[in-house]
Amino acid sequence: MVLLEEAQPDEALSALDRAVAEAVRARVAAGPRDRADASALALRDALVDAKAAEAVALKAVWGRIEAATGPALVTSGGLAQALATDRYGLGARPMAADEALKAVEGGARALIDLSPDRPWWGRLLAKPELRIVSALPDDRRARPQAFLVSREVSGPTGDDRSFWVTDSGWSEAKIIEALAEAGLIADPLAAAGGLKLFMLAGYVQVEDGRLNGAPGRLTGVIGAAPLF
Repeated sequence: MVLLEEAQPDEALSALDRAVAEAVRARVAAGPRDRADASALALRDALVDAKAAEAVALKAVWGRIEAATGPALVTSGGLAQALATDRYGLGARPMAADEALKAVEGGARALIDLSPDRPWWGRLLAKPELRIVSALPDDRRARPQAFLVSREVSGPTGDDRSFWVTDSGWSEAKIIEALAEAGLIADPLAAAGGLKLFMLAGYVQVEDGRLNGAPGRLTGVIGAAPLF
């Protein structure tokens, strides 16, 4: 009978592992930052010079710390659930989009699919206290697949994309052209229920003068999200 040899401890690796555990424990105990943009700036600073695999690990640890210290997280839709699991872990509760928005009104955060057949994002025009503060995936090579909606305050981070809704009946190409003439770079994301959703380059405020006279009678910026 062959006996298995006991694994030999690697003291150097064990010391690093303990340092990670102690840092996570201390960071969770310190609690959340008070603004979504402050958290985004801190994460961006942590990702400086990080290689691809390191960035993935850092985002996952960061997300789980946010899940442990921040408001409760709910999800709506399969993509949102998968993206939430990847970033925040398994604690998010799934529910319908309408229920998810009600949960946000009660203080939670909701990651909701960008679904072509459910223009839930249009409801944010009538609920200015709710706003998009993040969009996943959040790297510049990918288009948003789900939005994180919150009551949190979030300002510009220096590298953002904003989201704008209109009920204009114009074609997407004509709307993009009109926005370009006003100095805005727009990209269509979704259209449903007579509404169109566009992504705008940069951080665009609700009262941005460049949107004065933009196509549509019912229009507005519904939030912004940082890029990493």
